[in-house]
Amino acid sequence: MRVIGLTGGVATGKSSVARFFEERGVPVIDADRLAREAVEPGSPCLARLAALFGTGVLHGDGSLDRKRLARMVFADGEKRRQLEAVLHPEIRRLAEERIARAAAAGERIVIYMAPLLIEAGATDRVDEIWVVTVRPGIQVERLMARDGIGRDEAGRIIASQMPLAEKERHGRIVIDNSGTPEETRRLLAALWEQETGGTP
Repeated sequence: MRVIGLTGGVATGKSSVARFFEERGVPVIDADRLAREAVEPGSPCLARLAALFGTGVLHGDGSLDRKRLARMVFADGEKRRQLEAVLHPEIRRLAEERIARAAAAGERIVIYMAPLLIEAGATDRVDEIWVVTVRPGIQVERLMARDGIGRDEAGRIIASQMPLAEKERHGRIVIDNSGTPEETRRLLAALWEQETGGTP
């Protein structure tokens, strides 16, 4: 089974690219979804986070206040490392479980979509990396529109991530999503034909 790691920066359109392949019957394992599953109420992961960062990171119903935790770790490298030390092993376990399940079901291709695939040192989980990228100005505009934030805040968020040019160097395939949705779909259809002959 071929496991394709799909990654890219914030607001580059990874989810819409993944949706294109999902429509063609390819299972997509979403690391962000696994991260949410890892910290469901009652999970050992969530208990460890509350012990580390205080019960202030929990909502009244016991679920994780993701925004508050994100604000707490955003500018603090040590706290971010503590968070990753709790989350990443559990995400790895869940990802490997899903990949094994897809293999057992006889799937020929699986996409593992992970924004931090390279940064989290998770590249050994995949056979190859495809990077979704956009031109820098477009990334800023899309992030502002998506999150309803100003240019300065969008710039700070983008600057806190691995530069897209660096991510691109890791990719066997680089998908430029700077164009219209129709242009991207045409590009993906050609890529899919070239990679698989049109079938998963």
